[in-house]
Amino acid sequence: MRKLTRMLVVAILLLGCVGCDQVTKGFARAYLSHASTMSFLHDTVRLTYAENPGSFLSLGATLSPSTRIAIFQVGVGFLVLGLIWAALFWRGLSRPHVVAITLIGASGLGNLIDRVLNNGLVTDFLNIGIGQVRTGIFNVADMVGVLGVLAFVIFQSSATPPPNHSSKRTREKPRAA
Repeated sequence: MRKLTRMLVVAILLLGCVGCDQVTKGFARAYLSHASTMSFLHDTVRLTYAENPGSFLSLGATLSPSTRIAIFQVGVGFLVLGLIWAALFWRGLSRPHVVAITLIGASGLGNLIDRVLNNGLVTDFLNIGIGQVRTGIFNVADMVGVLGVLAFVIFQSSATPPPNHSSKRTREKPRAA
């Protein structure tokens, strides 16, 4: 992929995904933070406001504030920078892999922005399920991250492996004693 094309793909995905994430979180803070849970499609989709100090399914929520900052802001910040750098500059990545890595980076960036601007908390507001089988409460950045990971796995498993040069048998000449 040419450098300019790659930069445009990464920039458009970052702006689009992080932008949508931040806009929907803004709506959630404005309209859901003081409202009761709203249910749609026979309770398949619920909109409910939550502020999450941890990560996926509130993992790490009970850690000390300084540990949460170290992990969820500093650590994630470096991880996001690494992912975006890889999407922009790592040679040999296919276009689908660039897209997948950018989606994962955009997911982290969306939630990182939330943590920095919202006192270490991430705004979550979506819940889906049928009956008692439900997801945790999540946001658009979480959906983008899951899509990125799934895309990466699918593209990785369908990628053509490089030729295996070690399988060629070569005859070694016997050494003279």
